[in-house]
Amino acid sequence: MFKLTFLGTSSGVPTRYRNVTSLAVQPALGRDWWMVDCGEATQHRLQRLPLSVHDLAGICITHVHGDHSYGLPGLLASASMTGRKRPLIIIAPPAIRAWLDATLLHTELFLTYPLIHVDVNSAQIVHQETGLTISQHPLSHRAASVGFRFALETSKSTLDKAALLAHGVPSGPVWGQLQTGQDVVLDNGRQLQSTDFRITKTDRAAIVVGGDNDTPALLQEACQGAQLLVHEATYTEAMLIKAGPGPTHSSVQRVAQFAASCGMPNLILTHFSARYHHRDGMAELEAEACLHYAGTLFLANDFDSYALDAAGVLSKVDARKPD
Repeated sequence: MFKLTFLGTSSGVPTRYRNVTSLAVQPALGRDWWMVDCGEATQHRLQRLPLSVHDLAGICITHVHGDHSYGLPGLLASASMTGRKRPLIIIAPPAIRAWLDATLLHTELFLTYPLIHVDVNSAQIVHQETGLTISQHPLSHRAASVGFRFALETSKSTLDKAALLAHGVPSGPVWGQLQTGQDVVLDNGRQLQSTDFRITKTDRAAIVVGGDNDTPALLQEACQGAQLLVHEATYTEAMLIKAGPGPTHSSVQRVAQFAASCGMPNLILTHFSARYHHRDGMAELEAEACLHYAGTLFLANDFDSYALDAAGVLSKVDARKPD
């Protein structure tokens, strides 16, 4: 139903091991994919993945901070220079549009495709198309921040072979005609309606991707019926308390406790402080998460890719281009 690939998993600044925040979201609707946040050098990360900027349907920006948005001008310019023509949706705070407009003007950047700006604050549902709905959910951070819920619905029709056999219609050309949606008149004059011999299966899935946020419970409504939460976990609880009061980030403990309280079956943590970018540091974060959450848990690394199937099972998959 969904495939997610992490293009950057560091908070604040890039390090030798992690770039700043960006996530690729691929719904099972074809080649189109979406990006959530676009930190500096995101376009460089794409060079190592089988994702084309020409198939990028839209970019969702959670908030204005640079580690979530500074990669936008370069990515937009490269898409233009490689011949993109289709419109690109940008769902973002109004300040992002003003900044991009100024950048286009003052750097003489002329795009070969139109940008469709959607004010992230304009409505709860910020994008809707056949099978896919994207909604935004306000969070708590130094700057206004949101999370995004991607809700997917896919339907597949198959021929009801058992019903056909029960009606005395053996396998053959008639089955093929019904499969393609044609009504059929048999030699004995009996008419078969294709809709009477089709089984439609509808699969639904939803994922929630949080922006920077110090209160995970703000995503309670968004997480209802969802199978996966992706959330920043910048610090351990002890370090978060040491950092002092004020709307900032979440700890691993607080995200894990929230995911457990709302029955979230799958949790991916990301946006880690550089102080944890080594084996012992990541082990400390994982240990804290496991104390409070018993579901399927991953701590994302750059280029990690995960698949969420129709049954809600999350698994790690390979996503990189071959060297």
